[in-house]
Amino acid sequence: MSLTLTPRQLIEAATQFGTPLYVYHAERINEQYQLLLNAFKTVDAHFFYAAKALTNINILKYINSIGCKVDCSSINEVKLALRADFAPANILYTSNNISFAEIMEAKEAGVHINIDSISNLRKFGEQYGHSYPVGIRLRPNIMAGGNLKIATGHSSSKFGVPVEAIEEILQIQRETNLHIRTLHIHTGSEIKDVAVFAKGIEVLLGLVKFFPELDVIDLGGGFKVPYRQDEAGTDINQLGEKVKEEFDSFEKNNKRHLQVWFEPGKFIVSEAGYFITKVNVLKQSGNIAFAGINSGLNHLIRPMFYGAYHEIENISNPNGELKDFHVVGNICETDTFAEDRILPEVREGDYLVFKNAGAYCFEMSSHYNSRFKPAEVLYLNNRPQLIRKRDELDDLLRNQLEII
Repeated sequence: MSLTLTPRQLIEAATQFGTPLYVYHAERINEQYQLLLNAFKTVDAHFFYAAKALTNINILKYINSIGCKVDCSSINEVKLALRADFAPANILYTSNNISFAEIMEAKEAGVHINIDSISNLRKFGEQYGHSYPVGIRLRPNIMAGGNLKIATGHSSSKFGVPVEAIEEILQIQRETNLHIRTLHIHTGSEIKDVAVFAKGIEVLLGLVKFFPELDVIDLGGGFKVPYRQDEAGTDINQLGEKVKEEFDSFEKNNKRHLQVWFEPGKFIVSEAGYFITKVNVLKQSGNIAFAGINSGLNHLIRPMFYGAYHEIENISNPNGELKDFHVVGNICETDTFAEDRILPEVREGDYLVFKNAGAYCFEMSSHYNSRFKPAEVLYLNNRPQLIRKRDELDDLLRNQLEII
């Protein structure tokens, strides 16, 4: 039975800190990490939390405290990880169409680096030669993920160096004496089928022979998290068994040991997050009942961005008569969170909670319509603590220069 926060705890947080409000459950984060450790306990596996999912400094510090490493998608995430006291050796920076100056900055910080273009790979080799080990992010030409917008490994993707460019990579390695330590792929998000990871392993292990100093195969992240009650996530235990089978076989046949790295983000924090909103108004339009809440796509863009589903609970009237509602926001574009959602009767003033709100929710929020970003709260040791204040008017004006 997974750890969850109760409706009473969520109502108490909403009463104390106001709404809309993001709430995270620290112990659930740790529970998810322990699931990974247990599933891969017989494998030389290392896990780097994909910070892009949620970068609140307290979340990063907590993840560091439980022994997990961190994966960064920008130099600023690297700086936040260092601020959260991650050792450079526990920070991975996976670049994506960025300037070489940013890669140089990451190198000076002493972190692991994955490079995703021939151009930057050559620059790195010419600048550093064999002095600093580096990884290559490859595009494996594997279609995977729950939505094209979050599929990153297919043949039309902007991400990574195409595997068919292997000769160019090898030429750079020869000409610059580049120390290539890691081969990396990330095929997408919401990957349920273990066979997708197996295909990635096959692609990468087939390239190991070209890189005599290689000691890491990095399979990225993308583990599926169940958003609906009738869904199943990635079978982590089955994946652990498959990874062990493939890597043990490779080591036996090639007399060569390889570590395997993963970068789970959503898997670690999604189910630990809750987004609490309050119903402002009810509107009836023909046979449609709208429940208008005090939030919008500025706080939670996933449903409008790529049709993401979030379970919604009416925690202040859980035993009400079940009725059909469209749950909508207060932004000046269509910002529908859910259509034809069956909920216990919704009344003005009720609290509606969005589940699975820990990953890519607050992190993708904005000030659109000049609305404030919500507060964030961390439940740690059964105690809610404020980890981000709700915005005020000065936050909307911060960094603006009045010249008129």
